[in-house]
Amino acid sequence: MKSVRRSIRAVTVLCFVLIGCSPSPDSDETQSNQSEPADDLLARVEGRLDGLDAISTLYAKHLPSGREIAIRADRPMNTLSVIKIPVMVQAFRDAASGRLNLDDRYPVNADDMRGGSGTIQTYAAGLNPTLRGLVTQMIITSDNTATDMVIEAVGMARVNQLLEGEGYEQTRLRYTTGELFREIWVRDDPANESLSDPEVFDLGFPSDPESAQRAFEIEGDSTVWLGHTSAREMGRFLKQLLNAELADEAASNEMVGILRGQVYSSRIPQRVRWQGVEVAHKTGDWPPVAGNDVGILFYDGGPTIISVFTNQNRGDFVELEATLGMIAQDIVEEWR
Repeated sequence: MKSVRRSIRAVTVLCFVLIGCSPSPDSDETQSNQSEPADDLLARVEGRLDGLDAISTLYAKHLPSGREIAIRADRPMNTLSVIKIPVMVQAFRDAASGRLNLDDRYPVNADDMRGGSGTIQTYAAGLNPTLRGLVTQMIITSDNTATDMVIEAVGMARVNQLLEGEGYEQTRLRYTTGELFREIWVRDDPANESLSDPEVFDLGFPSDPESAQRAFEIEGDSTVWLGHTSAREMGRFLKQLLNAELADEAASNEMVGILRGQVYSSRIPQRVRWQGVEVAHKTGDWPPVAGNDVGILFYDGGPTIISVFTNQNRGDFVELEATLGMIAQDIVEEWR
């Protein structure tokens, strides 16, 4: 199908785009507590981040010892697809309350199709996955069709009520992926505001000479991002998930298992996955403008949580991903 071909081509340009929160002025002070590792690790991690031509933040915590690193960790950042983790949690909470059934089937209609990341868009309309299957694809392939279907099922307001109720001040879901993708076309021409979701899907993403600059500007514009968070808040959210503080133990274990199934491994897991470390994580992407990764690292001497965000990147995206992999290796080697 023409629409699918255009959307698949767009994966190479905007393959994982989701929206988050704009960076805002904040202190550049690197924060640490008395139980932190040696200064050389802190300096090495900060040096790697500061070597990127990007806005970067990080929070890492070794759960057994309480040691942590916080580098600009409270600065609001663009979530991109990382915001899908709270959406998953809300789906499991709704299943526990009886509001939803994870085994119910949700037919994928033509109106549901979304471009960017994910594989559901490559199938003909009529696919009939379970809600559990949609949640899984939302995480492991960052599927945007699945994401908007799950957001519709749980309700955006209810995701934010969960976050507010747990005391999160910065982490919020703001838009659907469909709304974001329409905005990309509106920035090209305001008349595109009237485009329907199927029309946006059929168009794919702009490829005119100015499209890259517009994408950079959109990624930096908090007024149109899907969600926002900080490195520290997302690190705390992962800790709550691991400790079964957001759902019961069985549901929490299943969600961590879904995060373990993440298919993208070019950032946090890049090096450590070959060194006896298993990573349950979620990426957030807008290559080459931004690349986030947050996860729980399981290894002898762990677990450790790492939450790292890189927005407004002007440098080499391959170097950005490699840097996140080296940071994870630095931290695991010190905190074994």
